[in-house]
Amino acid sequence: MLVFRGVTLVLATLTVGIMAGIFQVYAYSIMPGLGRTDDRTFVGAFQQVDKAILNPLFLLTFMGAFVFTALAMALSFGKDGRSALPWLIVATLLYLLVLIVTFAVNVPMNDALRAAGAPDTISDLAAVRERFDEAKWVRWNLVRAIACTGAFGALIWSLVQHGRSTG
Repeated sequence: MLVFRGVTLVLATLTVGIMAGIFQVYAYSIMPGLGRTDDRTFVGAFQQVDKAILNPLFLLTFMGAFVFTALAMALSFGKDGRSALPWLIVATLLYLLVLIVTFAVNVPMNDALRAAGAPDTISDLAAVRERFDEAKWVRWNLVRAIACTGAFGALIWSLVQHGRSTG
């Protein structure tokens, strides 16, 4: 049980860390870069990035981060896991916030932009970009980046606590 909890905790930390990096790259690289482009480039590039990220490895990491974190938390309710438990609860709640924001805000916005069609078929690209509301997407992605980074930090500290309690 102890080994399984440790492995689960490492997998949670790894997957949440990867996701924190992805959200941060969007926050300080992808979206600022796309923000400086013309409407055709923005719509087309965003659609292609959104299409590319929806792949099995990303989805496994994105959902695995929550599954591994929640499982590590559940496995820490026993006497020997209590020192890491508060940090695992924090990490689980922060990553749950990431999921809620993603599915309530960012994914619907991505879907709406995809539904507008290919840039070559859109007569008013400026209107499509305006309806997308890039600033809103960026703000909510920043919430995801901060929450996910917080979850990553909590998981790192839970690893320290786990090590202290088992070492």
